Amino acid sequence: MADWLKNSVFYEVYPQSFMDSNSDGIGDLTGIVTKLDYIKDLGCNAIWLNPIFDSPFMDAGYDVRDYTKIAPRYGTMEDFLHLLDMAHQKGLRILLDLVPGHTSDTHKWFQMAKRAERNEFSDRYIFTNSVWDAPVEYRLMCGITPRDGNYLVNYFSSQPALNYGFYDVKYPSWQRSSDSEEAWDTVEALKDVMCFWLDKGIDGFRVDMADSLVKNDNEKIATAKIWRSIRQMMDERYPEAVLISEWSDPLRAIVNAGFHADFYLDHQGNGYNALFRMKRGDENLSFFADNAHGDIDAFLSDYLPAYNCSKDKGYISFITNNHDMPRAPFYMSDEIIKLSHAFIMTMPGVPFVYYGDEIGMRYRTDLVSKEGGYSRTGSRTPMQWNEGKNKGFSDADEDMLYLPIDLSEDAPTVESQKGREGSIYENLRTLIYIRRENPELMNDSDFEVVYAKHNEYPFVYRRGSFTVFVNPSSECHTVDYALNGARVKYSIGGFEITDHTVILHQKSFLLIKH
Repeated sequence: MADWLKNSVFYEVYPQSFMDSNSDGIGDLTGIVTKLDYIKDLGCNAIWLNPIFDSPFMDAGYDVRDYTKIAPRYGTMEDFLHLLDMAHQKGLRILLDLVPGHTSDTHKWFQMAKRAERNEFSDRYIFTNSVWDAPVEYRLMCGITPRDGNYLVNYFSSQPALNYGFYDVKYPSWQRSSDSEEAWDTVEALKDVMCFWLDKGIDGFRVDMADSLVKNDNEKIATAKIWRSIRQMMDERYPEAVLISEWSDPLRAIVNAGFHADFYLDHQGNGYNALFRMKRGDENLSFFADNAHGDIDAFLSDYLPAYNCSKDKGYISFITNNHDMPRAPFYMSDEIIKLSHAFIMTMPGVPFVYYGDEIGMRYRTDLVSKEGGYSRTGSRTPMQWNEGKNKGFSDADEDMLYLPIDLSEDAPTVESQKGREGSIYENLRTLIYIRRENPELMNDSDFEVVYAKHNEYPFVYRRGSFTVFVNPSSECHTVDYALNGARVKYSIGGFEITDHTVILHQKSFLLIKH
């Protein structure tokens, strides 16, 4: 385990929307370099970059055309190495986004695989034996290649699935076992890609859809075997590098597959959803909501088993948001957002802050899909730095921007929030620094529930010598609790403390140090 990970707070940078340095309307690597001090000052000490590889951008870069080439719109390899060097000089780690399950259909591997004559890449993807062989249970592209066969895709039609084999082989004439030579040739090719970047000095990978490798692998047994092999390679050759999975199943991702950390994602009915994103029609049933009648048990029943099984092997990563989800203001007021940030920064695991969440950037519902974004497009708009042209994102003409800037009069910016007491920015920055200055709030202490009742508020938990009180509701609540000389470390909203009780006012947070 790389020791640096347990002390980390990550910042997710969506490159095309973060900072444009050459006035073409699209963010780039040089632009990121100019904002490294900003990220560090916020308190984050590590960065996850969404894909920067060469791509036709049918899926915003998650359709990779060349794993070892920087997309020209972001710059050059020299620009990336400069970014990496400058980040390391400032004490910032860099993770790249690894897309292992599929490539673009313009990738050179696929261009070779779809040829009629057999070649070294014929088994790199999954083809049926004939264009007439198209089992309905698979997502197939039919009859569009010189090769006599149809190929599996993972998501969009332009994303052919790489061949890691099948756990349950139902069609032996064209399916290969996950233990086959063909499947492990793909694994070795993936390792080569990873080593290419690790040899350049990156600090690891966030892995896109990490559970999507082996087909028909319902329990993810064979997929976990692949990742354990990769983890072993990394431990031997790159012991300080880390793997963080987009899986949202710590038992499978951390315990079985060997990832250092696993994202806690917004999946329907899970604990993250119960905390922040649970809606039924127009009614918000989240624990963190302005009407605040969520159920903390719905979170704990999901989270505690995952935490207890994985806490000695890796970390669960809470996220403020990411590029695939509507931004928090779609669900919460600014007051509730601040409480949610306080919660995330005092929980175990390795937290991730999505760019713009530190100022409460809004989710846009009025945008046409961009590069396969569809409903996700509204969470990918340009960073809002100041009140200058294009909110400081770019000097390009407005019609050249990657996505439209938020020009509403009350659009939040870094400039308007930085230094303003009580702002989302200053709240989060303070919490990050408190977390990093106190190891018990990172990953050096267990998580203990002190007060949690079905369909009731507040929620109280302990992290080492700290006790955390969270009340997102619109009512005051009293908790029997003897402080015994403890002192208040940080608070949001009002509270009252007596010898044996803590009274939490509406929409409040209290961090106590014993």
